[in-house]
Amino acid sequence: MTEKTHHSSGLKRGLPILISAEWTPEQAWAVFELLDDLRDAIWNHYAPDIQHMVQNQQASDDNQD
Repeated sequence: MTEKTHHSSGLKRGLPILISAEWTPEQAWAVFELLDDLRDAIWNHYAPDIQHMVQNQQASDDNQD
């Protein structure tokens, strides 16, 4: 059976990401921190562009109502 998952990216196809169920809490925390740092770095560089895009999407959604 194929499992359908909603992704915030909107992607419907792609490569699966397998995460080990055997990580130690320390390993899991290290990955969590890496992802948090990546998110911060992206936001610091692209924040105005992201905010503009979100505003445009919201305005578009409002106009469709």
